[in-house]
Amino acid sequence: MDSKTIKVGSRKSQLAMIQTEAVIAKLKELDPAATFDILTMETIGDQIQNVALSQIGESNLFTKELEVALADGRIDMIVHSLKDLPSTLPPEMAITAVCEREDPHDAMVLHPKHAGNPSATLESLPPGSVIGTSSVRRVAQLKRKYPHLQFQDIRGNLNTRLRKLDEADTYSAIILAVAGLKRMGWGDRISQILTPDISLYAVSQGALAVETKTNNQQLIKFISQLHHPETLLRCVAERALLRALSGGCSAPVGTHSILENNQLSLTGAVLSLDGSQYLTETQTVTLSTPIVLPKESMDQSTSYQMYSSIIAPNISQDALKAAEDLGISVATKLHENGATEILAKAKEENDSKAEKK
Repeated sequence: MDSKTIKVGSRKSQLAMIQTEAVIAKLKELDPAATFDILTMETIGDQIQNVALSQIGESNLFTKELEVALADGRIDMIVHSLKDLPSTLPPEMAITAVCEREDPHDAMVLHPKHAGNPSATLESLPPGSVIGTSSVRRVAQLKRKYPHLQFQDIRGNLNTRLRKLDEADTYSAIILAVAGLKRMGWGDRISQILTPDISLYAVSQGALAVETKTNNQQLIKFISQLHHPETLLRCVAERALLRALSGGCSAPVGTHSILENNQLSLTGAVLSLDGSQYLTETQTVTLSTPIVLPKESMDQSTSYQMYSSIIAPNISQDALKAAEDLGISVATKLHENGATEILAKAKEENDSKAEKK
């Protein structure tokens, strides 16, 4: 990079700043002379705390204000939790780094009143126990699995939600992402990790991403060195699945992916809001090798193809296309089996709830 200071956009929360500073540290390892300024701001999702995310009616709840700043040149790049990014970005913007994924699963965090039984699980909690989560994906899966539990919205950043859990007696437990808890240094609060047979995770959960303008080729070449190939390919497939399903935060869509020995496997699931309807599909594709391209081939590139709104000049385009096609194929099969109607009904129910707020 040249001597220009790179302006980085981030949400204001403690977790967002930890994630932003972690990405900047990785970029400084690549170029110790690079300098960075961080501009923080609140998004719609940060400002509206009394309405479930699924009922706000926006697809870019945690990104819009940052992307406006990127568009008008106030910042050069944004660090995101990749799961917060819509499956389709503005045409002049792209994800240009997907960092190595933390554990993508959901976790149960118990109220301190259960301290005497630290091995408690969702299954062992007493009937009628209230579980806090605003995720329709989590609620749909857990209602289906544990009909003896009740579920109630809980909003706010990680600090706020843990405070709401600990300082009142409203919730027996709350559901959070393992990744956020670990990044905040609160891994010891995890009482149960929800494996895929309990709760499929959100698309791209656990991965950090960098968003830039598509015309800033020098910055793209620099930042794209952070791509973690396995995480990248899994997230390309997952994001393609969500886009092809036309799903967002109002849609109960879960996923699980594995990449081993060049075999990329993707599971997608669509549920009704109450969990009574459940569709799932798993498919696998063999990726061509090599997956990582030599640096000289990236240096020769002058334009880049996007896959699931991701640019990765250092990764095999054939592998990226295969991953994207896999996500589309899983979504197509789900649509054939009735996902269109289930998702439409979920949106209708969410819209109805939003109108009553």
